[in-house]
Amino acid sequence: MAPKPLFIQKLFTICRRCELSAPAPLHYARLVRTADFHFDLPPELIAQQPAARRDGARLLVLERKSAKIAHRQFPDLLEFLKPGDVLVLNNSRVIPARLHGTNERTGGKFEILLLEENAPNDWWAMLRPGKRAKIGTQIRLQEKNGARTNIFATVTAVNDEGHRRLQFSGTENLFGELDKLGEMPLPPYIAGAAEKAEDKERYQTVFAQAAGSVAAPTAGLHFTPELLDKIRALGVKICFVTLHIGAGTFLPVKVENIAEHKMHSEYFEVGEETILAISAAKKSGHRVIAVGTTATRTLESVAWLNAGTLNVYKGKTDIFIFPPAPFQIVDALLTNFHLPESTLLMLVSAFAAPGEKTRGRELILQTYAEAIREQYRFFSYGDAMLIL
Repeated sequence: MAPKPLFIQKLFTICRRCELSAPAPLHYARLVRTADFHFDLPPELIAQQPAARRDGARLLVLERKSAKIAHRQFPDLLEFLKPGDVLVLNNSRVIPARLHGTNERTGGKFEILLLEENAPNDWWAMLRPGKRAKIGTQIRLQEKNGARTNIFATVTAVNDEGHRRLQFSGTENLFGELDKLGEMPLPPYIAGAAEKAEDKERYQTVFAQAAGSVAAPTAGLHFTPELLDKIRALGVKICFVTLHIGAGTFLPVKVENIAEHKMHSEYFEVGEETILAISAAKKSGHRVIAVGTTATRTLESVAWLNAGTLNVYKGKTDIFIFPPAPFQIVDALLTNFHLPESTLLMLVSAFAAPGEKTRGRELILQTYAEAIREQYRFFSYGDAMLIL
């Protein structure tokens, strides 16, 4: 029997073999091509810095059923929220995960991007130049000002993706040294990708709490404390989930058929307060509005795990959502504009027309074309999009 598409599998560490019934013909997923999600973006529309104010972004509003588009400003989000709605945000905090060091033997320079902590002082990381980071290589870390430290990273393993496993020494726990050593890990499409003074604040949401991400939950960057207070005053319940975003969020889909793509795994948590609020909203007919693809993946992951219901959960997910996936929890999505042929664009396309083969992709690409004509700013520091 042919395997079922990834989007209908429970892709979890503890439940990899469990599957749900297919909402669409099984052969369709094997016919969806990565190239179908391509669009041409003028380079000047890639936002290189945040708006002057957090809530100063533009907001494109898309009504899925009618395909109607409205061009608004981000604070106008208030007009589209209703009492009883639940707004779910990802409160993961970005860590200063980009480090610099020198080869202790040759003096050659390395850039290190931390990916995942296995245990204190034991991390998976991306190194540049990777070919020079052979097993046994010892790297002396530098402070942000270039000063040498007595903290070392030793390469202990290399995985199939070319990532290096590093064992750190000279400190009890590297995590506690990151503010002194590390820079904010700006995405590669930001020119230079070097931290500027404003990035330490602006590449972080105002509600960030649990540290662990190496990329920001960018849809949440637009919120200010004042705007959140206004949302609560409307009778909207604000809840949080945690999903620590990995560098895999920027990785291109390299396979021709997207069903063959292996999604990266990320740690997430959903607590009792959020579960109770969403359950109450669903029972009373109110909407669950996810802020960002990470909040969406978190909620839908728990739903797949529990046959459509939500329970308190901590674990990892590598769920891959693409057309014609259904959605069990999320009723509206606030997101930014995403890279061509990315898994994030595929998720948004699925949400635009849940359970439909091609309409969601076509609708999103048409909407993106409109955004390009209207000179919206794209990607992490760019403008926002509300899908209703």
